[in-house]
Amino acid sequence: MTPGFSIGYGTNGFADHTLDDTIRVLEAEGYGALALTLGHPHLDPFADDAFERAARLRGRLDELGWPVVVETGSRYLLDPFVKHRPTLVDREAEPRLRFLGRAIELAAVLRADCVSLWSGVVPGDMAPDEAWTMLVERMREVVDLADAAGVRLGFEPEPGMLVENVADALRLRDELGGPEAFGITVDLGHCVAVEPDGVVGALRAAGGLLVNVQVDDMMPGVHEHLELGHGRLDLVTALATLEELGYRGVAAIELPRHSHDAPGAAARGIRAIHEAMEEER
Repeated sequence: MTPGFSIGYGTNGFADHTLDDTIRVLEAEGYGALALTLGHPHLDPFADDAFERAARLRGRLDELGWPVVVETGSRYLLDPFVKHRPTLVDREAEPRLRFLGRAIELAAVLRADCVSLWSGVVPGDMAPDEAWTMLVERMREVVDLADAAGVRLGFEPEPGMLVENVADALRLRDELGGPEAFGITVDLGHCVAVEPDGVVGALRAAGGLLVNVQVDDMMPGVHEHLELGHGRLDLVTALATLEELGYRGVAAIELPRHSHDAPGAAARGIRAIHEAMEEER
């Protein structure tokens, strides 16, 4: 069975490979899309030659016929001491806003399906209501940048963050006035971990706003990206739901802690997807 979506892999799972070698491995394993995490070691968004490198990458992807999504989950790009900080709900969020602005600019050069982003964890000294107000205000700025550049956003609910599930993301979109640039990223593993209606309910709730899918397995209540078949994800049902929705974007495996065995994890991952599609048929 040939899926309507493109099967990709996240570069954050190839941290010990160059970007060229990452693409070589993925091409050899039969992948057809890339989920590019901006930052080290593959494409530093703040490097002097970032736009030149993005243009070269787009040329290579054009040769392969691959779509790309831009991911913004770099761990230590903005602060070498604190992972993922600052976020959109930190009081001093200017570095995050500058990063997202650059990500949008690079996504335009890459002709990316979307820029995927998330809210962040509410700081311990801040009330959730204050964090929500701050998030809405800052997302207005991000949406305006994306709209001006003709780039879609894929807002991703993350376990433990202010926007934790698809319902939260939909509420945020509504409060922003339902902008066209605001789409949704769904991580299938997150659906196992925190979505109250599971993977089917989350995907159906996102519906036509779904612009990016991350593929991994998880256990209920535990935010740890596992290889497919190592958690509780019903992959057959998840893929069937994507087909039911007519999803035509990128579905990329995301295993950010598996760089030590990146080629092996990539080979096992695409095999698991193909086996699930055969079972679905």
